[in-house]
Amino acid sequence: MAETTKVVAKMRDRAGKGGARSSRRDGLIPAVIYGDKQPPVMIAVEPKTIERELHKEGYFNHLMKIAVDGTDYDVLPRDVQVDPVTDKPLHLDFLRIGPESIITVQVPVHFRNELASPGIKRGGVLNVVLHEITVRTKASSIPEYFEVDLTGLEIGHSIHMSTLNIPESVRVVTRDKNATVASIAAPTVAREAAATEAAPADGAAPAAGAAAAAPAAGAKAPAPAKK
Repeated sequence: MAETTKVVAKMRDRAGKGGARSSRRDGLIPAVIYGDKQPPVMIAVEPKTIERELHKEGYFNHLMKIAVDGTDYDVLPRDVQVDPVTDKPLHLDFLRIGPESIITVQVPVHFRNELASPGIKRGGVLNVVLHEITVRTKASSIPEYFEVDLTGLEIGHSIHMSTLNIPESVRVVTRDKNATVASIAAPTVAREAAATEAAPADGAAPAAGAAAAAPAAGAKAPAPAKK
């Protein structure tokens, strides 16, 4: 399970666009905490405590503890609105998490020991089908990532969902219980390059020294020029 991040915030005086603009003028990011059958809490977050988290892998499945005027809220990030020009966060949504909350999150897949794969050493390519896997679980049981060990895998080998180490408390949300996560594909670049070189380009002139095509059967030879 990923570590819980502590975030500092303060209560917003007003809701709506006016309150959000006021928070931005003060150098803060407007945000809201909602869910768990409780009224929403309008807050403003210190940018330094959240911006470094936004760029980390798995931001949306990392638990956070938001400290607001002496009260701590256990939350999960749910949405980020960003400025289309500066890419700075404009508004944040957080889902309040209770002790028994069951949530749906995307868990990233990590691959290790690529150099220990004979197939990859011979030029094979790791073809990743699932970069993330959707699961439902309690907030306290969210895996930080799923790991795939590529040691010993040859070209043509596929890694399926059933080979992952998935805790009993975590349920994978998928129609195919044994979906392909990744495979070691054969190299194709060399074959494609060879095929391109072998095929003549459209409209290409015959090679130097090649014999001219013979006239079709029954065709008349051109008449000699008159003197």
